[in-house]
Amino acid sequence: MFIMKTEKRVCLGIFPNMNIEKVRVCLNTVLALCDKYDITVVLPGELADTWGRERFSGKDSRLDAAVSLGGDGSFLRMAREMVKINVPVFGINFGHLGFLAEIEFEGMEQALAFLAAGIFTTEKRHLLQAQVVSGGKKIVRGALAINEFVAARGNLSTINYMELLINGKSSGRYAADGLIVATATGSTAYSLSAGGPLVQPEVDVMVITPICAHSLSARPLVIPATEEVSIRLLPVNTSSMVLSADGIAISEIGQQDIVTITRNRKSMRLIRLIDRSYYETWQEKLIRDM
Repeated sequence: MFIMKTEKRVCLGIFPNMNIEKVRVCLNTVLALCDKYDITVVLPGELADTWGRERFSGKDSRLDAAVSLGGDGSFLRMAREMVKINVPVFGINFGHLGFLAEIEFEGMEQALAFLAAGIFTTEKRHLLQAQVVSGGKKIVRGALAINEFVAARGNLSTINYMELLINGKSSGRYAADGLIVATATGSTAYSLSAGGPLVQPEVDVMVITPICAHSLSARPLVIPATEEVSIRLLPVNTSSMVLSADGIAISEIGQQDIVTITRNRKSMRLIRLIDRSYYETWQEKLIRDM
């Protein structure tokens, strides 16, 4: 939907990845542009003190929007926190592909001008949550993923033997390095690298993709996000696995453990400030060498 301009001054949380040299160099330019377009800036931690700006509190009801400066990894780290306080997000890309942080540096001024004027759209992106049950006890509860959960081997010299269950029914057994359970948004991330399909990001589905499966019959699955997906190790498995969310390890998975993944009730609100379809983005990012 389109957000119409109001008299209220926009309050923007800026979350820069200061490990990237170009971000460190250009942060002053970003802040100057915010001043130019009368945008109130909130920065995290000591950056706020360094640049004389308001400090992000962690539960900041002042924010109208939040932006990451970096790549898609920077965007995901910021967005996971903003989802908790229902703040819409966008990213300015200082990384490589930038499917999520899709605004390039050259288009930054126009994007900030549009934000200040209220000229943008928002989209809801579906999220996943996971729990891990070990010995009848929940050792992980409500872990959140924007792109994907990955259950993968911890020992690089062994193969994992896993069973996939959908709604409690056995739906496949895999000898593979691991399994990816992705959102439609995450279909352009790890799942794509492992041979998964491209999915229009607003489609309400899960994409289940085996990683380096030792079988020609192992293929990605696309199922409704309303289903419940579970992963457990088969008895023949000789080592534990690791569950990660958007690239962050959250739990070890042992022989008697069960990982259950479902759709989260919350959604990520993504701000779109440029007039470009996903199909154009795919063409630019993935097929540009043709």
